[in-house]
Amino acid sequence: MTYLSQGQHVPGCDVYPKDPYIEVGSNTKVFCKRCVQGEVYWTQDKERIDQSLSNTTNNHTHSVLSLTNFTQLSAVLECHSAKLHQVLGGTIIKTYTKPSKISCMLHYHNQERGGVPQLLTCKWEHQPRTTNYTLFFSSPRDSWNKSIWNVTTCTSPGYKIILFENFNVTVCAKTDAWEACSDPYVFDPFKILKIIRPKIEVSVESNNLKIQWNRSEAMSTEEIKCQDKYTETVGNKTPNVSDITLKPEKLGYAPWSDWSLEKTILTKFNKSDVKLHLWRTVTRPDTNGVRKVHAMWTPIPATCEGTFFYKIQQIPVKQHTTGLNYTETLCSNSTCDVYVNEEEHRVDLIVFHNESPLVKDSVYVPAVAGSLPQVTEIQTSASGGVVLVSWTAPVQPVRGYMIDWTHDGNQYYWNETRSTSTSLFDLLDKKQYNITVTPLFDDQTGRGSQADPICSRIGDPDNITASVRANHNSASVSWVTQTQEECSGAVIYYRVFYTTQEGPMHSFLLDVTVDNKKRDVILKDLKPDTQYSIYIEATASTGTSKSSQSFFKTKTSDPRLITVLSVCGSILIIIVISLGLCCAIRCKKFKEKPVPDPGLSSLAEWLLPDHPKEMCLFHPFSDPSESFCDRVYTEEMQKSTDSPSATGYYPESDEAEDYNVSTASLTSKLQNEKPDEHVETHPSSSGEPTELLSPGNKLVGPYRSQRSVETPDLGTGKQSKGVPVKQSETKGPMTVYVSLSMLKEGPVLETVSNSNIQEYIRPE
Repeated sequence: MTYLSQGQHVPGCDVYPKDPYIEVGSNTKVFCKRCVQGEVYWTQDKERIDQSLSNTTNNHTHSVLSLTNFTQLSAVLECHSAKLHQVLGGTIIKTYTKPSKISCMLHYHNQERGGVPQLLTCKWEHQPRTTNYTLFFSSPRDSWNKSIWNVTTCTSPGYKIILFENFNVTVCAKTDAWEACSDPYVFDPFKILKIIRPKIEVSVESNNLKIQWNRSEAMSTEEIKCQDKYTETVGNKTPNVSDITLKPEKLGYAPWSDWSLEKTILTKFNKSDVKLHLWRTVTRPDTNGVRKVHAMWTPIPATCEGTFFYKIQQIPVKQHTTGLNYTETLCSNSTCDVYVNEEEHRVDLIVFHNESPLVKDSVYVPAVAGSLPQVTEIQTSASGGVVLVSWTAPVQPVRGYMIDWTHDGNQYYWNETRSTSTSLFDLLDKKQYNITVTPLFDDQTGRGSQADPICSRIGDPDNITASVRANHNSASVSWVTQTQEECSGAVIYYRVFYTTQEGPMHSFLLDVTVDNKKRDVILKDLKPDTQYSIYIEATASTGTSKSSQSFFKTKTSDPRLITVLSVCGSILIIIVISLGLCCAIRCKKFKEKPVPDPGLSSLAEWLLPDHPKEMCLFHPFSDPSESFCDRVYTEEMQKSTDSPSATGYYPESDEAEDYNVSTASLTSKLQNEKPDEHVETHPSSSGEPTELLSPGNKLVGPYRSQRSVETPDLGTGKQSKGVPVKQSETKGPMTVYVSLSMLKEGPVLETVSNSNIQEYIRPE
């Protein structure tokens, strides 16, 4: 939209008329009321207008701008003060056009009825279309009008139109600001009449078709122009259209009618019209020298009346001349496979109609050995789904060339030409074709030459499947390609697009030469703990393909740090566990030292000095230096025999009696050995003496049955009244620990518990 200049408006100055509409190509004048001293000048769309187009009037109070043949759609005109350089005023001029190029047509609403046409349709050109239109019709006998909105076509009933009288049509356009009407157009009804479509009748006469149609009632006395269109129903063929001019050409300028309804008719079968176009392809011989011949031909249309079947005869050329036997094979409608050896053969195709031979065709199969002419320098190219093939002819004169092509080795197509180039049409899209060119001679064929495989059209690149492994600030992207068709475009480079979910798209572009090796990339400088979307685009010369969009999220921290911490923690745990196990094993070994339990020891008679050491009833302690029978006794055993407590207590239990007897016997022996010595008693910690040995009393033992344990060697440094014990060597005092659990329950335990048992025994 165009705006006036935003200059300082001078009071009393103005430009008029304000925003006028004028017809394109007309003349107009614009006035500027002057309110300042000095000259003024005009501008159009900021460009200064030639001063010769303006002049002054009314005693220099107004400046007049004259515009002739104004054709612009719109223009901004401004009046300026030359002295003050200010805008004195302005206006916007807009133009409009009148409708033009009106065309009308008379036609029928009902295509089954003739007579006077029922409809009149008129069209015209006009810009802009955002307006209201009115079509005015006038003839010598009638006149009417019809209004429409914002469209440039109008259809109205034409039942009052007389075919032999001309009529006028005018179209007017109107808006709130302007109105314009077209020039009147005069029409001859016969020149704008579109007659109803004809009804045809088709009949067969010999090899010809006879077409008849009805005439329009409006044209019953006139000759007209007509066209006929026909096509064969077999194959995808282009319809044939022929023109027929019927004089006088009264309707030479009239529009064509619609095509009649189609009719299908079956022509009579004609033997001379059968064209089999027999051809074959030959494979290489196998290990046994057998070749497969794939014969193919154009079948007789299924619409033809009668029963048709086909038979193939493969005849060696030598037998073909002598009339020997040959092999016959019944075949399908259009192809047949037969097998021949390495010699040259002739393959004959015979078509039977109602069990009678109808037509025959033959094709030559060359021998494997021998030199045959063939084409050279075959070149192929593809453009728009059409393959162009060209080659160089052999030196020998040829009758023509046979080109066959296939995309799968099963469905073959073939065509014969006399030129050294041809175009292959109607190919399957994005399929690779094998093409063979074979020269033809009068009664033989040369050897076929095969071109390099070529695609009918190169498609988009292969499909892409991407995978992502993300770290905290980087991601490893890899992808694989999956062939979607055999003619996929070769990738020139890949582009990897990735973006965060929050921000705008950020692309990371990689240009990779297609070498079937590079299929990965590292994306760096990513944000930790952030969601990303990614897709990969492959670009080829023929187009692009994209992978599906995928998502990945970067990690919060570096996983390598977590791995290091995990490894260090594991090592630390292993060390702690190992130290704990070592300590536990040491403690266990310390607790399991062979310290005897006195509660498990037993008492026996002391050995006499002259008794062999081996007869000792006590087991030696763990001390290896002690080999003699050591005895264990408490301080109570050393107390004086005249202790009242020692002489007045006799336990009554059987076990105690056994102890007394054994101890008494031992005491008696000791007394016999040294009668002048006696057992010395020592007061206990409680002050109550306890006698262990007494010449006149039984021995009372406060112990259970015990085994021997380590005892300290009795010292000899001080004269003692205790029982002497023979020793192998003199040792220092040793401490023996006694537990209360050694004491038996009952009176003995009660007696002993009433006294304080010495915690250790020290011989004197």
